[in-house]
Amino acid sequence: MKHSAFFWFVLPSAVAMLLFIFFPIISVVVQSLHSAHEQVIIEVENCGPFGCTTATAIDQSATAALREDQPLGRFAGLEIYKDRNHLAVEQVGQIWSDSTGIGNFIDRLMNLPFYKAMGFTLTFTFVVTPLTIVLGFIVAVAVNSAAKAIRGPLIFFSLLPMMVTPLIGSLILFWMVDARGILGTALRWLADDPGLSVKADTGLMWIMLMVYGVWHSAPFAFIVYYAGLQTVNTDTLEAARIDGASRWQQIRHVVIPHLLPLTTFIALMQLMDNFRVFEPIVSFNASAHATSLSWAIYNDLGGETQQLSSAAATSVLTIIGVAILLSPVLIRTWRDYGKAA
Repeated sequence: MKHSAFFWFVLPSAVAMLLFIFFPIISVVVQSLHSAHEQVIIEVENCGPFGCTTATAIDQSATAALREDQPLGRFAGLEIYKDRNHLAVEQVGQIWSDSTGIGNFIDRLMNLPFYKAMGFTLTFTFVVTPLTIVLGFIVAVAVNSAAKAIRGPLIFFSLLPMMVTPLIGSLILFWMVDARGILGTALRWLADDPGLSVKADTGLMWIMLMVYGVWHSAPFAFIVYYAGLQTVNTDTLEAARIDGASRWQQIRHVVIPHLLPLTTFIALMQLMDNFRVFEPIVSFNASAHATSLSWAIYNDLGGETQQLSSAAATSVLTIIGVAILLSPVLIRTWRDYGKAA
């Protein structure tokens, strides 16, 4: 392709990325370095028949003028990143000096808002992502091995979790694990504990959130793997079968190496999606037991006092976290591409 043709071909995508990705990220970074202006307080003297009293009041005109002069707020630098709601540099140092061991340090660290959210986010990501890949692969192989007459219905039912809106899907599971729900009743019967409640136990709530994550994401891995299975060389499989390879050996030595590039693609997509976990926490009303970075952003933006700078700082830290998570996979892909070239 000629350079001019390539330029005009790429231009629309480049413009869209600048408008909807690059510039918004720059805007968020700038906002995270500024904090809202404090209201201008003045003393007002009120005099009456019984004398004069002094009271404090907000100078609305001065506050409005200050905000108009500096709409982004006052420049705070990295102050917001280092406060208690984010990296908590001072608090972490104090906890480290007061801790009796690494276990005690981690327990106390998890009481800080950002690290509590980061702990659940990383746990959710590193548990749900591999389980999604494995389950999606197993379902794809099973459907591909089924009789052609029933493949259509099997594909339809396998894709149902992905078709359901995430908020609705998590609400359904939330009702099922309720004390009066089918799963909640079954768990109490299996544990022989009439007082068992998934919603009241942090560990069980984490498990339910991850179960939902796998249930909702596995269809994506399934459909990608199923499409990839249609491209496997049948002659190679037939030769392996003639040589006496078992079903598992065919999958291990022929199918899995063939689908490895698709596994990299699925891992990239799932790492990004799982690191931004949000909907199940809201639907399960699980913020008392589990919070994520996305939920922290939502919490800062909600309510009467919108903390825009705090939400921006958490967004930047989330972007950095996603970049760190994706970097090993991207580096490996780049090396594989370089070897292939």
